[in-house]
Amino acid sequence: MVLAVDAVQGTLDELGTPLRDVTFVVFDLETTGGSAHEHAITEIGAVKVRGGEVLGEFATLVDPGGPIPPFISVLTGITDAMVVAAPRFPEVLPSFLEFIQGAALVAHNAPFDLAFIKAACAVNGYPPPANPVVDTADLARRVLTRDETPNCKLGTLARIFRSATEPCHRALADAKATVDVLHGLIGRVGSLGVQTLEELRSFVRAPTPEQQRKRHLAEGVPSAPGVYLFEDAKGEALYIGKSSNLRNRVRSYFTASETRSRIREMVGIAERVRTIVCATGLEAEIRELRMIGSAKPRYNKRSRFPERAVWLKLTDEPFPRLSVVREVKDDGATYLGPFGSSRTADDARTAMHEALPLRQCTERLSPRIRRSACTLAELGRCGAPCEGRETEEGYARHVHSARHAMERDAEVVFSAMEARMLRLSAEQRYEEAAVDRDRLAAYVRAAARMQRLRSLTAIPHMVAASPAFDGGWDIHVIRYGRLAAAGVMPRGAHPTPYVDALVATAETVTPGPGPTPAASAEETECVLRWLESPGVRLVQIEGAAHGGWSLPAYGAGRLRERIDRAYQGLRTRQPREGRPLR
Repeated sequence: MVLAVDAVQGTLDELGTPLRDVTFVVFDLETTGGSAHEHAITEIGAVKVRGGEVLGEFATLVDPGGPIPPFISVLTGITDAMVVAAPRFPEVLPSFLEFIQGAALVAHNAPFDLAFIKAACAVNGYPPPANPVVDTADLARRVLTRDETPNCKLGTLARIFRSATEPCHRALADAKATVDVLHGLIGRVGSLGVQTLEELRSFVRAPTPEQQRKRHLAEGVPSAPGVYLFEDAKGEALYIGKSSNLRNRVRSYFTASETRSRIREMVGIAERVRTIVCATGLEAEIRELRMIGSAKPRYNKRSRFPERAVWLKLTDEPFPRLSVVREVKDDGATYLGPFGSSRTADDARTAMHEALPLRQCTERLSPRIRRSACTLAELGRCGAPCEGRETEEGYARHVHSARHAMERDAEVVFSAMEARMLRLSAEQRYEEAAVDRDRLAAYVRAAARMQRLRSLTAIPHMVAASPAFDGGWDIHVIRYGRLAAAGVMPRGAHPTPYVDALVATAETVTPGPGPTPAASAEETECVLRWLESPGVRLVQIEGAAHGGWSLPAYGAGRLRERIDRAYQGLRTRQPREGRPLR
């Protein structure tokens, strides 16, 4: 049930920010070398423009804190004598960050200049600039052909676009030349339908004839949150998406900003666009997931097959074992997951077997039937209940530990795998240790995810609200982790009637078995992300198993942080191309 409210019609038709309203700061650096971590800045120059009008300039020499290499002095004309009285860059950086505030940054070969700015911010305790960035060199490669220019160097482009300033390897002069190049490139892409900053940044080539021919499909689409479906002539769904503004999003598929080849192909096949208006952004996100899982449109890549999730099952039998399955049943078993693949589930199972002496054979055992023990029993990795060495009561202790490790506390598995990795590392068996690291990560991440999901799916009924952009409130009813209703309360209204009406008409949810009893894991995670967003307030919560919405005190979430930090450290230590990692 959705409580409908009148949609607020926007006053602008443009997609994104019109280029005429964008403030650009075009800047250039001169440095002592090419490495942001080993070399220093000697000069910075910037020009602020909007709508073709220059709003301001920023320029200064910078003391690099050391001698300038002779070949750099020959190239730029900047000598040691010129910078001896200049400020150091930590003194210049605050003023430059203030100068670029609220603007889009433009540079020729922007990654080079931004690397120096970000390195300086990191050293001096400033956050890196989050401004949108336009690289004129990259844009020129996409706009100009080989017949027009032999290369995309700044000097060459300045001549092509007849810049009033000639680049000369001095920061302010090069920044002024880049301004003229930027305006020339904007003129080129403007004739191809690029009218906004977002389209400019993502520009690759002009819209295809099919895109241009089918722009009429976006007519009549409302400016409201919801789900859109591209359909072919037979009414089959080709692609399903969601947006907080359906009109803007659907229109973007027929402009140059849409660069994905498969989506351009889809637009060529589409014959109509159907929209479903939703009360809130969360409802649109959930509806999109459900519709993709149901219709399985061939041009959607994500979320098409939620039924393919894999689980690790602790079976319910006299001597339980860990089994990889694709279905959660109401059979009294304990489940861990979901996993994205059988291989990942098997990695998690191997990690648990390292810590817990559960049997690994696949036969169904009984206290009355005896079988010969396998090699694992001789290695002390299994109590051999098949031969009767371990009683059903003794084996039950291992089962209890396994169930506790899956649902409550992952420490026993983490400690065992950590000890094994330390031993392998001490023996310089690093590849084997890395394999165990990945197995442990598969287990910890699955346990942390499942415990997080169960914190919500164990709650039969919850009502929560978040502030809407217009001063009202978005209200959602959640039952067993499933979105049961969504609505909007207008600004200044009394909440009780709206909440009562929404609860009374919400979907009746009957839970099934397993950690995700009423919705897919992906849907419940969407709800959790919304619940954890700033400003959300709990209005009602009923029937929670532990009296509220909570996670296990010693859950796997605390261990996942350690796993993620280890992988983050691994990424930061990756070797440069051509240099071996010691």
